[in-house]
Amino acid sequence: MLIVQVFVRVKPECVEAFRSATIENARNSVQEPGIARFDVIQQADDSTRFVLVEVYRTAEAPAEHKATAHYAAWRDRVAEMMAEPRSSIKYANIFPDDDCGW
Repeated sequence: MLIVQVFVRVKPECVEAFRSATIENARNSVQEPGIARFDVIQQADDSTRFVLVEVYRTAEAPAEHKATAHYAAWRDRVAEMMAEPRSSIKYANIFPDDDCGW
């Protein structure tokens, strides 16, 4: 498992449009065989801040995800909504492991 947290800050006037576009992308993303989870969370005390929590089944799955039409559409649609460049941190899963039913 590979977990990626993507940190996003959007322009205040773009919050609802970003939410809509990102939920659409997430709905398509969870249909990909290489994605175990794709969570979209919004910061409680700052509605312009989001975290995308992407859980991939293999090391190759992130590249496969980025090659999809729905990812490209999302990337292009939200590009001008960003208040700053998005950033990400990659994590290795240590618990639960693959034997726990993930």
